Amino acid sequence: MKRTVSVIALAIATAVCATGQVRIDHGAFGKSLGGWDRRGNSAAQYPLSGSTYRTYRPETTPTPDGGIFVSVRIDHVRGIFSSDDHATLEVTIDAKGGIQSARSNIAIQGRSISSDVILGTAQAGQLVGGVDRAVQIGTDLVANLSAKLLREKVVESGRVTFPAAVRHNYNLLYQAIRMGGPETPEAAEEIPVAMELPAGEPAAAPETTQQDAAGEATAPNHANLDIHPYATPGQSDPQKGN
Repeated sequence: MKRTVSVIALAIATAVCATGQVRIDHGAFGKSLGGWDRRGNSAAQYPLSGSTYRTYRPETTPTPDGGIFVSVRIDHVRGIFSSDDHATLEVTIDAKGGIQSARSNIAIQGRSISSDVILGTAQAGQLVGGVDRAVQIGTDLVANLSAKLLREKVVESGRVTFPAAVRHNYNLLYQAIRMGGPETPEAAEEIPVAMELPAGEPAAAPETTQQDAAGEATAPNHANLDIHPYATPGQSDPQKGN
């Protein structure tokens, strides 16, 4: 009896600890980028500032203090006959959901441009001295990265705006920080499942067509469906299928 009680208490304690553990909500992060629908559902692709970028699912590892280290890969999609540019965003989050540091690296045609490590102590949703420190970290990160990119005399539009894409991912990643709780479900294809009827209940009669006054068959009387396209009218994704 005592052993049973001990096992139950241990299970409850484990569940409580698990619900309070800091993590990244991959479903929410992917949804904010348009969905993990590229590269075998491992990446999201989206337009930004006139260029196309691709973000991969974050890689997360635990830190010794109970927090997490998050690494996000971002591609600048340049077209079929051009090599993509690459960037990484690295964010360290403490056990309470506070961003400890952030840095980024951009690789363009063999050149590597790295930002300084930007430090901070703000917790998710907390204001420090009237300024959200987490937002300030993102601002400092992009400013530092942009200044170093400018010294390399980069002029191509998608490359010039690469720091803005890094900031975009930083903002959305910050919003996806969770302290336990369930994961946001990701969109999945619905598979119809046959329903079993209770014993003794007759099956529904097949739907029959209606006839008009002339005796000709007409379509069943269903309500019209409003069909809305997924993409915004007038816009298309030229890289669909990559």
